[in-house]
Order: sequence, then C-alpha cells, then structure tokens
Amino acid sequence: MNDPLAALSLKFAADIIRLFDTIHNRANIKNQLLRSSSSIGANIHEAKYGYSKDDFIFKLQLALKECNESLYWLKLLKESETISPEQAKELLNMCTKLRYMLVTSLNTSKKSKTTSNACATHPFQNKFTSFT
Repeated sequence: MNDPLAALSLKFAADIIRLFDTIHNRANIKNQLLRSSSSIGANIHEAKYGYSKDDFIFKLQLALKECNESLYWLKLLKESETISPEQAKELLNMCTKLRYMLVTSLNTSKKSKTTSNACATHPFQNKFTSFT
C-alpha cells in the first residue's frame, strides 16, 4: 500500500480488533471504539474515490472526527484500567499520528482548493456564443 495514511488507519483498526480479544467486559465502550476506529480507514478509503474536492475534504473531516472519538475511548479504557498502560500507549500514539496526518492532509487539501477556486472560471464561460 503506497498510501501511508490508509496503511496506518488499517493497522490501527486491526490492532483495535486484536485488543478486543483481551477485554472481557465493557461491551458498550468496546463497540463504540470498534465503530470509531474502523470508520477512520473507511472514510479515508472513501475519500480517495470521492467525486469532488469538497467530497474528499468532507470524508477526511469525518475520519478526523472518528479519530478524535477513538482517542477518547482509548483514554477512557486506560483511565478505567481496562487496558494496560503499555497497550494504551501504543494505540494512543498510533491514533495521535493518524490525527496529525489527517489534519495535515486536510490543511493541504483546503489550501489547494482555495488556490484552484481563485483561478476557476464559470463552467459555462466561453462555451456558448452570445445570443445578441
């Protein structure tokens, strides 16, 4: 996989799934974490096949939202001593790295969108001749 963001999001979700085998309680929190952590990669994957720059940005924003939610659930599992500090550290570091990569990608995308919009012309400009 040539996309480091997609690769890391896939690894993160897989590591969360493996973590579930070690947790035998807290079903609600586990389910919330599973949904949010797997949604990060799903939204990144969807963004790559978006139909517009706005759609791409929207999907990355959703991935960032899910990343922040995953951070919360991981911190809660750590604070409640449901997972060990060692387990938490690796997953929190990975999630924090994902968040950084998503913010960087979003900033770059928004900047390039602003630049390209400034140069854009109306889609019908020069397509039709004058009716006068």
